[in-house]
Amino acid sequence: MGKGGSLSDSVIKKILLSYTYVAIWIFLSFTVIVYNKYILDKKMYNWPYPISLTMIHMSFCATLAVLLIKVFKLVEPVTMSRDLYLSSVVPIGALYSLSLWLSNSAYIYLSVSFIQMLKALMPVAVYSIGVVFKKEGFRSDTMANMLSISVGVAIAAYGEARFDTWGVFLQLGAVCFEATRLVMIQILLTSKGITLNPITSLYYVAPCCLVFLFVPWIFVEFPILKETSSFHFDFVIFGTNSLCAFALNLAVFLLVGKTSALTMNVAGVVKDWLLIAFSWSVIKDTVTPINLFGYGLAFLGVGYYNHSKLQALKAKEAQKKAQPTDEEAGRLLEEREGEGTTKKSESLD
Repeated sequence: MGKGGSLSDSVIKKILLSYTYVAIWIFLSFTVIVYNKYILDKKMYNWPYPISLTMIHMSFCATLAVLLIKVFKLVEPVTMSRDLYLSSVVPIGALYSLSLWLSNSAYIYLSVSFIQMLKALMPVAVYSIGVVFKKEGFRSDTMANMLSISVGVAIAAYGEARFDTWGVFLQLGAVCFEATRLVMIQILLTSKGITLNPITSLYYVAPCCLVFLFVPWIFVEFPILKETSSFHFDFVIFGTNSLCAFALNLAVFLLVGKTSALTMNVAGVVKDWLLIAFSWSVIKDTVTPINLFGYGLAFLGVGYYNHSKLQALKAKEAQKKAQPTDEEAGRLLEEREGEGTTKKSESLD
């Protein structure tokens, strides 16, 4: 009884911790999205410079990462050769900078609710790019599921009251670059046995992102900012915004490390619904019935996709557990056969 009670307590504790990690990630992700929208939207803080905002985030994160690794030595750096850095980290940094730049730019043109609906295409993009790079096997039922998600998002886009073609193009570009980055991480780093925690990943990736963002910034935003004499850098606004972005990176690692990437995907769906509700009730974005119907259809597709992934993971785990049992049974069989041979030889003697 005591043993059973102890097991029950540990299970409850594990569940509570998982929900805590999910809640922290949802809160921080929610905060960063709404905060970025507040800064970039012309009707709110009115600072429509997405490249500059992304560069501020990357500068803040890189500085903190350097302090934690080099100065305070709280985190161990990962040993990485120059060739590995150039062949693996640089492409990932380039994709990450493009993804952040385009996704932040989309907040200027689209509502928070509609952006979250478009983000439902992420599994479609990750699966499609995974198939192209041969990291995922092509399956007709999975592709049919991907098509149902795409149709749902298309219906939501059709019902969007504030549809902006350029904004949609930016957000879809951000989804494609982010999906490619995730697949590239799997190909370039995981396959080489390199694991980066959020601090070491920011230490290596953030400076790389800054370099890539600097090129468009010089031509696109720097000339405008130079002429804007009225702007003064608000340390409170940009400092707290950057701190939230840094904390979100830590929360992602905590959530995936302590639970799984699948848990994060499921939590992401909950976060999207919360953001849609917030966008409609607080920011007063228009959410039409067609919007909700389309996103509902996409949501069912994403839910089914997550469910399929969960079943596949369970089957894989069961196979792993069964393997030692099969080996043990084989070993016992060999031992029995050996004993039988020994007895036979003894009786012949």
